[in-house]
Amino acid sequence: MAPKHLPANTALQAAALLAATGARLTRARIEVLAALLRADEALTHHEVEHRLRRGQDVDRVTLYRVLEWLTEQGLVHKVSGEDRIWRFSAAGHRPARGSGHAHFECSSCGKVICLDQTRLPSIPLPAGYRRRDVEVMIKGSCDQCAA
Repeated sequence: MAPKHLPANTALQAAALLAATGARLTRARIEVLAALLRADEALTHHEVEHRLRRGQDVDRVTLYRVLEWLTEQGLVHKVSGEDRIWRFSAAGHRPARGSGHAHFECSSCGKVICLDQTRLPSIPLPAGYRRRDVEVMIKGSCDQCAA
């Protein structure tokens, strides 16, 4: 995945993205979104928990709630891997809901990355149907596992 172009302090970027929603800024929301903005791949709940800096008491239930809230706000999207575990990725500047991009999952190590540069075709739906989201998962071996 291409490196993300972020300011030195991702907490400031996270706070700005959260402020744009008009919702309350909480330490947990800022830190969780900042952790996802720093990540180069989609992270499981457990991985997010470990990437939070020490001294940040975000319990598991709060973390689940924050991840779901961020998803509902369109700041994060989630994708289920072959192992049926949800992984979360910061949407950054692009809206997460209906973003219509593909993901790649390594069949060996389970790593999931966004393929942001991949444009998905518009698929016509029958009259009266409305698209909520599109998920495309490409499976194979990542560069490390293929070596």
